[in-house]
Amino acid sequence: MKLMFASDIHGSLPATERVLSLFSQSGAKWLVILGDVLNHGPRNALPEGYAPAQVADKLNPFASRIIAVRGNCDSEVDQMLLHFPITAPWQQVLLENSRLFLTHGHLFSPDNLPALAAGDVLVYGHTHIPVAEKRGEIYHFNPGSVSIPKGGYPASYGLLDGNTLSVIALNDQQVIAQVAINP
Repeated sequence: MKLMFASDIHGSLPATERVLSLFSQSGAKWLVILGDVLNHGPRNALPEGYAPAQVADKLNPFASRIIAVRGNCDSEVDQMLLHFPITAPWQQVLLENSRLFLTHGHLFSPDNLPALAAGDVLVYGHTHIPVAEKRGEIYHFNPGSVSIPKGGYPASYGLLDGNTLSVIALNDQQVIAQVAINP
């Protein structure tokens, strides 16, 4: 299975357009959005090209191929603009030998893990910092932020291709972090 991950769009139209272009080229079946879709939030500066209504208009044609979770900056007003659900605090994707636990990262996180089995993957955003690694028996994966990267990292997204999770720079396609799950 091939999945693409985007997190912390925060209403950036150029980031959304780039993500959707890459998604269309990727061959991924689903675009997983890990929260903070339209609103920039009170702690963040306005991202480049801040245009929440236009971001919704760009995402909506892909609604049947989007799996999303609610971020701490997402609201019911945001949901009114989007044609795919964003209010679930978490989702799960079952793989052949493990599951992906999808969350934004403000409720469940590396410091507050949900009940996971050995080999499962915590997939989260929120920190805007890329992560792809195994910690103990659990994999941790954060695709970073497509609009407001932090920690000196470039804007980035994630890709699951077979059993490899990769964080990839949005603009130059360089792999930032990578881990093989259940090799």
